[in-house]
Amino acid sequence: MGHSADGTLIPLSVLRRADLADDGANPALVYAYGSYEISMDPGFSIARLSLLDRGFVFVVAHIRGGGEMGRTWYEGGKKLNKKNTFTDFVDATRHVAASPFVDPSRIAAMGGSAGGLLMGAITNLAPDLYRTVVAQVPFVDALTTILDPELPLSALEWEEWGNPITDPAVYQYMKEYTPYENIKATRYPRIAAVTSFNDTRVLYVEPAKWVAKLRETTTGSEPIVLKTEMDGGHGGASGRYERWKDVAWDYAFVAAALGAEELRTTSSAG
Repeated sequence: MGHSADGTLIPLSVLRRADLADDGANPALVYAYGSYEISMDPGFSIARLSLLDRGFVFVVAHIRGGGEMGRTWYEGGKKLNKKNTFTDFVDATRHVAASPFVDPSRIAAMGGSAGGLLMGAITNLAPDLYRTVVAQVPFVDALTTILDPELPLSALEWEEWGNPITDPAVYQYMKEYTPYENIKATRYPRIAAVTSFNDTRVLYVEPAKWVAKLRETTTGSEPIVLKTEMDGGHGGASGRYERWKDVAWDYAFVAAALGAEELRTTSSAG
């Protein structure tokens, strides 16, 4: 469990090799979603083994906005409580950084769709906390999108985020956290925005304009890249082999940024 700023305990699912060295020198990847009352249930992933075999501590943060702890957990991270989702993730990351297994300078963050909005928000909130961030089909220009009622999902989104067209309080609140509006002159970490040209849920223009503004504004030298799948939709390209290629690219981007090449065990660390 990690503690949020308001004292709320945030459940964490932590996965690592049993023989991983506990000398505070290993990379970590923190993943979350935190919206629509969706629970991030523990599950087995073959692809994730490639990270564990390179010494990663893999963490799923069960932040507010998800459904893991019941209805109040969801309501504590939606509409005018949405900022809790982002601060919970940052506080969870700080808890991970204090682990005896993790090097606090080698932490990556990853999330997709509404979790991609989360990635943009936490990058603005705590750019120094993450060495690298992968935002998958990220909802990073949410305010602009929701303000357009002609788009197919806008009316559905009002239930999750509020309606900024009719409610000035919602407009102001969203403007304070949406990633595109809150880019600032600071040293941003290495960032990959991964999108699909045919995505009808989160249009590719959102990550494209986000990346352009980040490149223009950052005071650092880390690369900020846009990867566009030309044939895929919101879930990426079809077919399991194409899916594995997409996951491999994301994991390779993270591993390269953190210099994670080999496993350091309890017997090899000394």
